[in-house]
Amino acid sequence: MWFRNLTLYRLTDFQLRAEELAEALEKHAYTSCTDLEMSSQGWISPRDGGSLVHSVNGQMLITLCIEKKLLPAAVVKEAAQERAAEIEEQQGYKPGRKQLREIKDAVTDELLPKAFSIRTKISAWIDPANGWLAIDASSSAKADALLGYLFKSVDGLELVALRVKHAPVAAMTEWLATDSAPAGFTIDQDAELRATGEGRATVRYVQHTLEAEDVSRHIAAGKRCTHLAMTWNDRVSFVLTDGLTLKRVAALDVLKESASPAEQTADEAFDGDFLLMAGELARMLADLIDALGGEQVPEAPDDLVSAAEDAVSPASGEPDPLYPQAVEVVQKAKRSSISLVQRHLRIGYNRAARLLEQMEGGRIVSAMGSDGSRSVLAGAAA
Repeated sequence: MWFRNLTLYRLTDFQLRAEELAEALEKHAYTSCTDLEMSSQGWISPRDGGSLVHSVNGQMLITLCIEKKLLPAAVVKEAAQERAAEIEEQQGYKPGRKQLREIKDAVTDELLPKAFSIRTKISAWIDPANGWLAIDASSSAKADALLGYLFKSVDGLELVALRVKHAPVAAMTEWLATDSAPAGFTIDQDAELRATGEGRATVRYVQHTLEAEDVSRHIAAGKRCTHLAMTWNDRVSFVLTDGLTLKRVAALDVLKESASPAEQTADEAFDGDFLLMAGELARMLADLIDALGGEQVPEAPDDLVSAAEDAVSPASGEPDPLYPQAVEVVQKAKRSSISLVQRHLRIGYNRAARLLEQMEGGRIVSAMGSDGSRSVLAGAAA
């Protein structure tokens, strides 16, 4: 088993044993949707019939399951219109707005037991020895969904947003401009260069040789590299993004050849692959951080993604001084997520989450969906 994506966080002073973590996750274990629920989410075992925390040699694997029922709005609307027509014929006049809402709610409740369910699984790898929490998610919404449940389940959990001394955009642009990759890495044939101006002109290379002259021309025109495909030591390939997320992570042939032998059981093969992934990715991440100038140590306590932030009540009556800036961030990006606000304002997870909740109350963003996503409401003003 290999993660396809790596959304990275630093663990600080993680002392929980696998059994203790499993006990904490049990409080929010997954249960299937009832007939009247649209969605449900919670922790499941990464392996069928196993513990909520799959642990091998100190490496841990956890999985969040998100279930959402598929009930198309068009189906509800059509059924509600038919019901409204029947009621109009019975009572002799059209139902009012309140009655129409009641009809729609009743139809929804009747159709829910017949709705199909779709389940999404999000896994996270915990490496206490090297201090990593890596989420197999390419979107910030999915990462936020897992982090939110992890904070609910584990009291006193502390994470640090990963920071490096050289911004990925600047480093990737320099590697392309100088036609040179850092030690241990090679540059592959996929890249994205984006202008910083209002038009945000974008050039994408897909399975295309990155000619130094061609790339230099785009860089001279003001474009910067936001995605770059790379390979580490001919063992692991990935795409590095401007947000320090790794996408399309894949083990190459040299690693596949050293994978679990065929005579092993399924459980033994899974454990072997998990340990292989954990070991290789830990070494690769160490080299990648070195290539980006090393890790930047947080300078302020607010950089800690700590459950202790909950001690500062958002209902104290004092508005958060960063609220206007947070609104500007999500409106400018035209998307909203906790990690987006966190990264731009350099604040902790819980404070960023409270800012999003305040924006929901101010109708700047929508309510959180079952997958953890929010949308920026059209026409919202700061």
